[in-house]
Amino acid sequence: MEREEIIIRPINLEWSDWFSWNDLKIDTRSGNGIKMTNYVSGVYEARYEDKEERLMIGKATDLRMRVRQGLVKGKTPHSAGEKIRVNENVSRIVVRWSATDKPCAVEEELHRKYQKKFGRLPKYVQHT
Repeated sequence: MEREEIIIRPINLEWSDWFSWNDLKIDTRSGNGIKMTNYVSGVYEARYEDKEERLMIGKATDLRMRVRQGLVKGKTPHSAGEKIRVNENVSRIVVRWSATDKPCAVEEELHRKYQKKFGRLPKYVQHT
């Protein structure tokens, strides 16, 4: 039997500010809206502005595409985007993100911490 030890270094997240769902819908080419860098991997969270519980904690290989185009606008597939847009008051939802080169590991850890704190995964997360 071959054994191998894998040590994962600590990962420090630098979260963006919380941005309004509706502000993320605005096309930045208009000179307004929230700028998100293309082709950056990372993690993101969505919650009501006045609540601590998250609606969604997810990972992305391209944060701008996953968050703006998938989650918020519905222009690309997203596992929870349509459900949130249909069932929630998006005018009260805020979203933040953090770049990381280890989005899978970070998402798993964020889910674990959330589950420990709230006893369940976020409302629109089915599994880690």
